[in-house]
Amino acid sequence: MTQNNNMQAILVDRYGDADVLELRETPRPQPQENEVLVRISFAAMIPLDWKIRNGWLEQVFPIAFPYTPGFYASGIVETVGSKVSALQPGDRVFGDLRSSYAQYAVATEEALVKLPESISLEDAAAIKAGADSAWKALFLEGNLQSGQTVLVHAAAGGVGQFAVQLAKWKGATVIGTASATNIEFVKSLGADVVIDYRSEDFSKLVNDVDLVVDTVGGDTEQRSWDVLKRGGILVSLVGDPDAAQAEAHGVTAKFNTVFATREHLLQIVDLLADGTLKMETGRVYPLSQASEAQRFSEQRRGRGRILLNPQA
Repeated sequence: MTQNNNMQAILVDRYGDADVLELRETPRPQPQENEVLVRISFAAMIPLDWKIRNGWLEQVFPIAFPYTPGFYASGIVETVGSKVSALQPGDRVFGDLRSSYAQYAVATEEALVKLPESISLEDAAAIKAGADSAWKALFLEGNLQSGQTVLVHAAAGGVGQFAVQLAKWKGATVIGTASATNIEFVKSLGADVVIDYRSEDFSKLVNDVDLVVDTVGGDTEQRSWDVLKRGGILVSLVGDPDAAQAEAHGVTAKFNTVFATREHLLQIVDLLADGTLKMETGRVYPLSQASEAQRFSEQRRGRGRILLNPQA
């Protein structure tokens, strides 16, 4: 741990591959009157991080160099601003913590959720862009109802594992796609059917689905249109789905842009706390190995959400 008012953080000063992620010493951020300084325990690594780093989203996410990646994290409140009332030093929190590839980050009080003791900081880091993304895809965009059938692609991933469990909690029939090594894991989450996407073509095995949750895109999206019943919904978490295909198949296509509210997050926390939802996080890397972690993330395989531990 660095001393004084400095900290270790990842800085990026140009677009490029994972090698542009550099660990440097930088000043520790200071919270404003309505902000909280959080000592980061675990930072979530999501595909958006490396898509921004590559320069693919320059028009959507304009950034000023150098910048520190990261959107979501968990940690311990270090200090609070003068107008912060609901949080205090020592509180365990998770939420929107921008620039979280660092030992410390600041956020507004409203962007953070206090954790019950029964949920670990490691698990909490995977709630944002994991459980909340699944919640909004299923319920806010997909309008999933009890008795319906949902197909979840990449069902062992950071979003997929929650989508399977939340859909079962809602009373739906769940079909998941996963690699052979993750089939038993996805079944353990409650999936009724799990298809090995490498050896089987789901589009030949599945039909009359009410909802498809697509975290893959590309060819997976194109083969998903035929499995939906007329009037069904495809929700993509990777980009705007093909509107022409949706119209041709008589279904609705949505890009997952609605945000879960604080009330939704609190409901997710309750489901985790009482054991209704379980989670398996993916690999955990020290901050010094952020480049390696992003390279692994770019392979789009593995189980659960990849995390960084800035305190390791």
